[in-house]
Amino acid sequence: MKILVVGGGGREHAIASALARNRKTALYSVMAKKNPGISKLAEEVLLCRETDIPRIVSFAQENCIEYAFIGPESPLEAGIVDSLETAGISCVGPSKAASRIETDKGFCRKLMEEHQIDGCPNYRLCQNSAEAVAFIRDHDGDLVIKPVGLTGGKGVKIMGEQVDRAGAIAYAEQIKGGIILEERLIGEEFTLQAFVDGTHLIPMPLVQDHKRAFDGDTGPNTGGMGSYSMPDHLLPFVTKAEFTRAFGIMRATVEALARTGHPYKGILYGQFMNTAQGPKVIEFNARFGDPEAMNVLSLLTSDLAEIMVRITSGTLDLAHVTFEKRATVCKYLVPEGYPDAPHAGDVIHIRDTNGAIVYFANVEEHDGSLVTLTSRTLAFIGIGDTLDAAEHIAEQAAASVTGFVRYRRDIGTDALLNQRIAHMRELR
Repeated sequence: MKILVVGGGGREHAIASALARNRKTALYSVMAKKNPGISKLAEEVLLCRETDIPRIVSFAQENCIEYAFIGPESPLEAGIVDSLETAGISCVGPSKAASRIETDKGFCRKLMEEHQIDGCPNYRLCQNSAEAVAFIRDHDGDLVIKPVGLTGGKGVKIMGEQVDRAGAIAYAEQIKGGIILEERLIGEEFTLQAFVDGTHLIPMPLVQDHKRAFDGDTGPNTGGMGSYSMPDHLLPFVTKAEFTRAFGIMRATVEALARTGHPYKGILYGQFMNTAQGPKVIEFNARFGDPEAMNVLSLLTSDLAEIMVRITSGTLDLAHVTFEKRATVCKYLVPEGYPDAPHAGDVIHIRDTNGAIVYFANVEEHDGSLVTLTSRTLAFIGIGDTLDAAEHIAEQAAASVTGFVRYRRDIGTDALLNQRIAHMRELR
């Protein structure tokens, strides 16, 4: 079975690694920069922009690719699935129209409102910065400001926490195109991802990501500094009823997309805020999260290649998807200065992985050495029977790396988890 993995980050290394467990697969890769981990798994690599759709389709046809697994959001927005499927190549990833659930925040909110889907926060869709600024000037209280389009997880500002009114106006004036203004949700974030075959949704273990750059949830937002999951596949501040409600929101969203004539196939990522009133939707993503993919795929005990086939054929069933009942902790190493002024070109050395899984991200290999680029470098995944055991493995591995990189030491620790639990208890 010939499979094309599109994307060259840590998420795609995790996808490729999971697919490679099936010895009957032959992996091919398209990525903008050569990922050392994916390259070792691939039969052939095409280095090009992941949105260069004609070139990618030609590469797939030349190599008789049967299936494609799309990692990042930008090629989905560019219509890669539509083009590959027209060429007879089945894809794990939604069509350009269905992927608007991520690529157009206004579309997402209007879909939820029109189909009366639970969990939609109060929002206002503005066509331009002038309209947004006029609303911000007269608004009292906290307000979340988001560009309508893709932002790589770094495009959100909160008036009342990150910026004052003047800062919020200045930020809105910088945004070109539509802007969405939303109520600020107070609670604890969690991620629920699901395999979707157009009709059926199979949930994955809950994960909590950490966006802030530094320990203690301080500093600017990043693409994600790490994440963790628990042995029971829930989180201590999310009840079973709240999980069920969040999953119901995702199922209703897939049903709504089908009714609009755009059935959804691939990975659906729901980022939720668990509030005093229950789960609210922060956003949907039309693909695996990065780093959350690393947590769940490291626990996957069933065959991702088989799941891929069943997603594309519409025959997915709960019996086809199983995960280990263990905890995971992901710690991402990033170059010094990340995210505002990352320094590239530094050599790093991994001394001892301590049993952790390593996924390569934005890093190159030169003469046998790993060299940093400008985004997240690599991630260590610790797996254990308890969260503490998993955190110890990930921490020891991350601490072993020498060079101009850093990471968050507090991810997966009892101290940080207890803060989350206490915060949710106060809200309830």
